[in-house]
This record gives sequence, structure tokens and C-alpha cells, in this order.
Amino acid sequence: MAEVLGEVAKALDRYAAPGMEEGGRRDSHFGVSKKAIEIGLLFLKLLGKVETAKNSQDLYAWKTCLHHMAGPIYIFAITHSLEQPWTSPRSQNIAGEVLSLLLQVCSCGSVAGFLHGENEDEKGRFTLIMELLKCDLNKESWKNNPATKHVFSWTLQQITRPWLNQHLEKILPPSLLISDDYQPENKILGIRCLHHIVLNVPAADLLQYNRAQVLYQAIFNHLYTPEHHVIQAVLLCLLDLLPILEKPLQWKGAVARPTTQCDEVLQLILTHMEPEHRLLLRRTYARNLPAFVKRLGILTIRHMKRLERVIIGYLEVYDGPEEEARMKILETLKLLIQHTWPRISCRLVVLLKALLKLICDVARDSSLTPEPVKTALLQEATDCLILLDHCSKGQVKCLLAKIPQSCEDGKVVNCIRKVEQASEGAHYDGT
Repeated sequence: MAEVLGEVAKALDRYAAPGMEEGGRRDSHFGVSKKAIEIGLLFLKLLGKVETAKNSQDLYAWKTCLHHMAGPIYIFAITHSLEQPWTSPRSQNIAGEVLSLLLQVCSCGSVAGFLHGENEDEKGRFTLIMELLKCDLNKESWKNNPATKHVFSWTLQQITRPWLNQHLEKILPPSLLISDDYQPENKILGIRCLHHIVLNVPAADLLQYNRAQVLYQAIFNHLYTPEHHVIQAVLLCLLDLLPILEKPLQWKGAVARPTTQCDEVLQLILTHMEPEHRLLLRRTYARNLPAFVKRLGILTIRHMKRLERVIIGYLEVYDGPEEEARMKILETLKLLIQHTWPRISCRLVVLLKALLKLICDVARDSSLTPEPVKTALLQEATDCLILLDHCSKGQVKCLLAKIPQSCEDGKVVNCIRKVEQASEGAHYDGT
């Protein structure tokens, strides 16, 4: 009887499942939400009977039935509770009620507890859910049901440390499969699954069997994608993966430090940044650049020539009212000066010209850029000038000394005065 009810629950879930999207058509899911409402109401009645049976002599029998029904009912609930092309507000509400009642009947306080168990003695149902999804998560069939990838991704996000590593063999292949698709939305979904794995699986488990290197190669290849949302997901994931891959090196002075994966990533980012003209991609690259400079530290010297060209090029281009790209490039420049100050003096004049040009452009800017943004840009540029002056032992102050006498723009003069004031109290013994 219990197994029969389990099979019925699977059949009902399949009946209400959305079909394959043909040619990306959204109307191909017509009628799915209506089916979901009907099946959802039926599941509510079934779960209601189980809840009622808790105080009856048939409790054991219903518990056995629930063991077989819980997986399909959970998959149904997640499929139709998320906002998707095949759902409607009514079907989402019904599915949400089904999920809440399922957790109540199973005596679980949360979805995470339902999946990994409420305590150490309880096994949880994540393995069961993955077994049910398995047949729809292979290379040939994963696109037959567009809900499967979302159910997998959402379920995966609910499992964190210390429970996730025991399921690594089950979750890694489908995550890689989804990320390797040609559609940007699937790439992002898969990369976010991989990022969750990186964050919640111990480094030792990821390094075992070369898994971390497999992850790195799969994610790194997405850097050639021209979609800014994909690039953002990739860079965030890489920044958390690189510390796992790159063990601290014991450097011997007579031998050059070997290049790392972080060097490889930064080199490719800079290669793409230099000729990039699309604003959204420029902002995405600039947004993440400071983190890579901070990670490499003084080893950023290896990339100085290209970094210099990128910084100067990006400071010259207006980036819209929020000026996100130029703000992040200035942050990058500050970090670069702090970490590589012995190599900055030979680039002093070039960087000084770029910063002064930026200050003049911002001071005279009559566009729709808000005043707080202009103020922040001027302050960041001034901070860079102060750092340049410090690592050049006062050369910047000397080079700027005559500007206040000939410049009539109060904002520009104010920036120069701040540099002079900071220089007067400085002690030039390194940065």
C-alpha cells in the first residue's frame, strides 16, 4: 500500500510537471498551473490525513506511506512554489501550502531540517530527493523538464556545512552539466551551484581526486563569455576557489616565484578589459579587479604594464551617473600603489597626469552625475595622489606646487591643497 501511494505521488508530480520549452516559447507551459492547483489540493488532503493519523492506531502505516510520498510531494512543491513561466500566483500559493504542511507532518522546522535531518540521528531526505531527480539530471534528459534544474539548484542551496560534503559525488556532476550549457541563464545557475559547493565543502574534499582543478577549469572557461551576468558569477566563484587551489608557497629568494591560477585569471581579465567598450562588462570587470590585486599583493608587479594601461584607459571614460567603473578603478589604483610602491616611481608622471585629468573632468562635469558621486570620485582621486606623493617621497607635492597659482577651479585647487597638507606631515620611510 505504501509503495503504491509513493508511485501514485510520483505519477501526480509528473502529470503536473512542465514540458520542454520548444524554441524558447513561454506559451508552451499553458495549462500547467491549472494542473498544479488540482494536484496540490489533492496532496493537501493526503497530508491532512497523515497529520490526523498522528494520534491514531494507524500512525505507523501512515508514516510508512509518508516515507514513500515525501520525496515526490517535495519536488512538486518546489517546482510550483518558485516564480517560473509555468506557475501562477494561485499555483504558487497552493504549492507553498503543500510544502508547509509536508514539513509539519514530518515534524521538521525548516526545509534544511527536512533534507539533512533535524538531529544527528536522523538521516534526512536529501539522498532520496537526489535519487528522484537523478533520471532527469543526465546529459540526455535534463532539458526535458525545465523545472528539474531549478529544483536541484534550490534544494542544493539549502544544504550547507557540515552536511554537504557527504553528497559531493551526487551534486558535482549535475552542477557541472548545467553550467556547461550555451544558454546564459543555465550557465549562471550552474556556476552558482558550483560556488555553493566551493563555499560549503571542506578544502580537503575538494582537493581530493583533483576535484578543485576540475572546478577551476570548468569555471575559468566561462571567462570567454561576453555576458556580464555570467562574468560576475564566474569571478565571485573564482575568488573563493583560488585560496583552495593555491597553497601558501615557501619562497626561496634565488628562485622566481611560480605563477598561480590567480595570475592566469588576472591576465585574462586585463586582456579582456583593455579593448572592452560595453559599459556593463566594463563595470563588471572593474568591480572585481580590486579583489584580485589584493589577493596577489606585491606579485601584481607581474601585471603592471597592462594594469597601467587599463587604469589610465578606464579613468578617461565617463561611466554614467553612478561612475561605478571609475570608482572601482581608483580603488584598484590605491591598492596597487600600496602593494607595489617600489615600482611606482617610474610610472609617477603617467599616473599623475591621468589623475589630474580625471579631477579636472569631474570638477567641470555638467552632466547628470549626482554631487555625492562627484565628491566621492574627487576624494578617491585625491587619496591616490596622496599615496603617490608618499611613495615618491614628496615629488607629487613639488610637481603640483604651481597649479593653485594658475588654476581658477575651486574643486581642483581644494584637491591639491589636501595633497600638500598630507605631504607636510608625512615621514617618507616607505609605505
